[in-house]
Amino acid sequence: MTTARIDEAAETLIIAGEGQRPASAELIGPRARVDARITGGGKTWKATFPLRASRWGGAELPLPTGDYEIAVADAELDDLSVAAQVLTGVRVAVRGSVARIAAPVDPAYETAEGQSTLEGRYVAHPGATENAVFFESFYGRSVGCNPQAIDRALAAQAPDVVRYWSVVDLSVAVPEGAVAVVEGSPEWWRARAASRLLIVNDWLRRRFARKPGQRVLQTWHGTPLKRLALHRPGFDPRRMAAVVKESRRWDVLLAQNTYSERILRKAYAFFGRPIWVEGYPRNDALVTGDAASIRAALGIEQGERVLLYAPTWRDDRTEMVDFVDPEELARQTDAVVLVRGHSRTIDTGRDRAGARVIDVTGYPETSQLLLAADALITDYSSVMFDFSVTGKPMYFLVPDLDHYRGQLRGFYFDLASRAPGPLVGSQKELVDALADPEHEKTFGARYMAWRAQFNSRDDGHAAERVVARILDQGYVTR
Repeated sequence: MTTARIDEAAETLIIAGEGQRPASAELIGPRARVDARITGGGKTWKATFPLRASRWGGAELPLPTGDYEIAVADAELDDLSVAAQVLTGVRVAVRGSVARIAAPVDPAYETAEGQSTLEGRYVAHPGATENAVFFESFYGRSVGCNPQAIDRALAAQAPDVVRYWSVVDLSVAVPEGAVAVVEGSPEWWRARAASRLLIVNDWLRRRFARKPGQRVLQTWHGTPLKRLALHRPGFDPRRMAAVVKESRRWDVLLAQNTYSERILRKAYAFFGRPIWVEGYPRNDALVTGDAASIRAALGIEQGERVLLYAPTWRDDRTEMVDFVDPEELARQTDAVVLVRGHSRTIDTGRDRAGARVIDVTGYPETSQLLLAADALITDYSSVMFDFSVTGKPMYFLVPDLDHYRGQLRGFYFDLASRAPGPLVGSQKELVDALADPEHEKTFGARYMAWRAQFNSRDDGHAAERVVARILDQGYVTR
């Protein structure tokens, strides 16, 4: 007989059974896995699974939300059952061989009635009552991008400002001194109402009610190659109405360069309000960061060649594209291959695995990965406009170019004629391009022109300039 229980004090899941001690026991989730501590033997045994884990060398944090396979060698687990329990860091339930990990929010608040009650409190809140900033990056799935860089600069220049971070669960580490608020919780709704400034890099979701004196800084998350918002192919009145409704919530928009300024203003009908062209705060790290320490945290040995594969998401699929066999690419190029799925694919699929392959889809900071890489392999992702700050080579794997450009999204300019690296259609062509000794000579002039247009303000001080503007405007006070 095998049983399961939760140790609330220790935040562990305990599976116990009779008979010979199992050789192994794991919790295996989409973006994390943990080994159990196995004790006993002979007549009975016990496998204790920690519900916290250290990822990327950081502090131990609660496991990311998701369904985890309970894998205990030679044990029958079909009859296991534990009702949902809310712990400090997670909510856990067990059914059969699956442990369901969720954010530590009381289930009563997740019902339609519960959320309606919280929304009502939010709407009734007088608002902007705290000298605080509410940050959100990629819908709370990570703490990174431009909001994270602004957080660091704000903490240095105005340390008395309270900094709330919206997170989907407590596996998302927040910056030192910041306060994590789990999306949908009472604390999240209150912080969102009370903060004088909201800094986000994507659309504001759920119900949003602007409070008197409250401001929204939309940092956005990339210089666009692909058409956005009102510029997307096809006439869709509902989409157009949603775009206009959303952009009217923003008080200020941040742009990496004047090219983006022109496009974002029109694509989001952002007229009559300021756009700050200050470079991208997230790219400061590409000028000031330390690549060696990042490589060490990833377990990459000194002298290794590192290739970063970072494709964008596709409107017609939920999972990351599979145009690369990362283990084969590592073998063909004698390199370590980092695989970085888009933020919209974090919740789908599982991490890629293989010899000399590191899946970094869940890694908090894209800029650190760009700094650690020797070369970038991408497609239509805006990461191309960030990586060029480093001056390192780029390669564009685009087997679906005609479909993506012609049917899915469309482009603002002809990538083939201006890309600062080769466009290839297969992994074989990619491997050949990576070995081309004439790469720098072939693309040097294009690369210089690209950087002149897109990276002129990416000088390592963008976050400082943005925070100076925030303080000068009185959005928060020192």
